[in-house]
Amino acid sequence: MEHTVKIRDEIAAYLTKHKLSINQFAIASGIHSGTLSRVMKGQQALAMNHLIRVTSGMGLPEDYFYSKYVDECLYDSTPTWRRLRPFLLQCAALSRLDCIERVAQNLLDNLLYAPLLFEVAEELFEQKNWQAAALIYENVGASEKYQHSERLALCQYRLFLINLGDDPQQNLIAASLFENYVDKLDEINQLDALKQLAHTYSSLRKWDKVGKLAEEILRVAANLYDLHKESNRKPNNGQVHKRPLYAYVLYAQLLRAYVLEECGDHKAALEIIPLYMDGNWIREDNEEVRRIIAQYQDWGRANTYLNRLMDGQFEVLGEYVEYISTRENEIFIALFRIVQAANRYNWNVDNVLQRFSGYIRHRKYSSIFGERNNQMMSDQHKQFCSELATYYLSRNRYKGDEVSMQGVDLSAKLDSEHHVIRGTISVDFEIAISDEKRW
Repeated sequence: MEHTVKIRDEIAAYLTKHKLSINQFAIASGIHSGTLSRVMKGQQALAMNHLIRVTSGMGLPEDYFYSKYVDECLYDSTPTWRRLRPFLLQCAALSRLDCIERVAQNLLDNLLYAPLLFEVAEELFEQKNWQAAALIYENVGASEKYQHSERLALCQYRLFLINLGDDPQQNLIAASLFENYVDKLDEINQLDALKQLAHTYSSLRKWDKVGKLAEEILRVAANLYDLHKESNRKPNNGQVHKRPLYAYVLYAQLLRAYVLEECGDHKAALEIIPLYMDGNWIREDNEEVRRIIAQYQDWGRANTYLNRLMDGQFEVLGEYVEYISTRENEIFIALFRIVQAANRYNWNVDNVLQRFSGYIRHRKYSSIFGERNNQMMSDQHKQFCSELATYYLSRNRYKGDEVSMQGVDLSAKLDSEHHVIRGTISVDFEIAISDEKRW
């Protein structure tokens, strides 16, 4: 009972020092005098809301007694979830990860606490308190590592999402660690997990992985769509998918075509595009369906232009340029592909570069992946720098001292040997645009 007595002793010492009675301090701290009296006599455990009021009443930092409170809850009395749950949430709010870890590790000696701790982690995850949530997910996952449970898979999924960032190596590790748990997820989370994995591997340009994930999304979504429609059933846990199941089917086809495009198989990509432009097979008929189909048809038109262009069909260039001119989010990627095609087929696209010169600089855009992450955009802009430099230098526009090393600096951050080498001919765009006006 050492630590419990110590808390009571500190309260008692404070009362003596300030010549306060229990009743006076109870009024000042907002605790019922009878409750405070029982706590001081050791007849009642100190609840979390009482601890907050006592600490505030004594003018101490809010987490002053937290380490001692862990011992009181875990060792000096039988653990009570009614006390521990609010304590964990308060520890998270104050970033007392040390206390969270001690509580989680000790409680998980009894696996009955695993679902309770998981629920707290989910609440913290929704609040975007990533560090505290991750700590609990890690401990719950470790306690169930031999159970192969759905909860273990969900822990790994959440940790995967939390660990994603702008570091490609870290993202690769996170994706690799999580990949083996996807098939153990419930149907509500599985499709979004597959989609997020596809986004991650796409940013890493691992197209073989993305292609396999696209096929898996298509298989799972199509099977679930047929199953739900035939049986008119809902998921067992009562939750609903973040997007309609037919939308995942369309998305999977879009992703398949995207992989083929990135791998340079533009003819094959053109054969896939109609599969996500066609929504006649969708059974639902409402405003949401019409909106989603219209969006995929719009993407399909843009990607048809793009793949025809990359296939060497110069006659589509003018039409494509007019199409993207009213679609700001698509201008950068269109410029990138137009310059790529110009280098591949020796086309002159000076007029296009002049028209869209304001879109050459690095900026954020939206795409089929939502708002592009920093890594993907930096990677694409770095490649664009190289392609544009190649375009100008092949036309003898610049002297050697007008070529900058900015592409090398960007490439080094992304740890991409191939593009570090190509980045040595990256163009200084202030010079490029001003000189372009003179030609």
